Amino acid sequence: MDFSRVELSAEDEAFREEARNFLSTHMTDEVRRRDRETGDNFDEGLHLKFGAAGYLEAEWKPESEGGFSRLRRRIWELEKRRVHVPWVTWGTTAMVARSVQKFGSPEVRDEVLPRVFSGEVRLCLGYTEPEGGSDIATCKTRAVRDGDAWIINGSKMFTTGAHNCQYVFLITNTAPDAPKHKSLTMFLVPLDSPGIEIQGLRTVDGDRTNIVYYSDVRVDDKYRLGDVNAGWTVLREPLNVEHGAVAAAPDGLQDTSIMMHQAGSLAAAVDNAAASVTRPGPDGRRLIDDNSVAYRLGRSAARLEAALSSPSIYGRVAIAQTMRDISPDLMDILGAASTLPYGTEGAADDGSSEYAFRFAPLVGIYGGTLEVFRNMIGQYTLGLGKPNYSPPKAS
Repeated sequence: MDFSRVELSAEDEAFREEARNFLSTHMTDEVRRRDRETGDNFDEGLHLKFGAAGYLEAEWKPESEGGFSRLRRRIWELEKRRVHVPWVTWGTTAMVARSVQKFGSPEVRDEVLPRVFSGEVRLCLGYTEPEGGSDIATCKTRAVRDGDAWIINGSKMFTTGAHNCQYVFLITNTAPDAPKHKSLTMFLVPLDSPGIEIQGLRTVDGDRTNIVYYSDVRVDDKYRLGDVNAGWTVLREPLNVEHGAVAAAPDGLQDTSIMMHQAGSLAAAVDNAAASVTRPGPDGRRLIDDNSVAYRLGRSAARLEAALSSPSIYGRVAIAQTMRDISPDLMDILGAASTLPYGTEGAADDGSSEYAFRFAPLVGIYGGTLEVFRNMIGQYTLGLGKPNYSPPKAS
């Protein structure tokens, strides 16, 4: 593995400074405060500024179509992460926009993509159902053909960002008697359609997600993505991206796995804890001089580095599990003041370990639970076979 530093040209150095200046100007304390208060992990004003400056289009398009070079894309991603830009809604938008480009009708592509690049249109994921768990192929939300349109009924859980989006990438069941992977059809549903109700849900980490109800929602057939009952083909690529099951880039200029943004929050918490324990207290003593503190902090840093170096789906598991394991240690090291949240006077580390602790349980659930991913690793990588959940036979 090559850990050498990438040498930047003068032009790329100038681009990095341009990016840093733009972000320092627009990624303000007010944006951070608003994001913590709303739990949206999205800021419309900031997003529109990205669009107006051309950053959204340049980030999404390949270099051959006027987008960033691979190196500048990496610089831009790292600089955004360094200042903790709210990211989730752009992440889902960029992911779904690729399916719109590949499977959407020319009319829908023209309707959606230019406004995605300007920031005016955002896209969210309509996958999970209240009783569906992590197996999204067990979809019960029905779409029934009605002439040149479809009538959709059902509900979806954890449609994060729906209240800030204009369309939802919706998985529906169009053939209830067919095998589950051959019964699905994907739609890009306008969220201002009559019959759609969005209700906010707060998670334990303070983030907002949504449950969305679809009651006799009429959707024109032009919004269908791909063929009828071939939704799994449309869904598979963005689902692999969300799971982190994508091939490594040969140039090394990409994250080793998904969840690196969350890992950035954990890395900030570790760094802040390290800074805190090395500062002398009123009595002149430093916490780091206690061997147990030094050991636990060192162990946390080592676990974090191992997680950051784990590739693909393994890294997705390692990051989430590491956040669960070491965030309690960080809070324990820093004491009672570590329970104070961001922006609170007297917080031990400006609330970074408290946020990591609250965020940790959810990181092991988003996009599929850790148990599901461990089963995938066991089944498809280690060849251990499919888990058997049937009850034991009576002797």
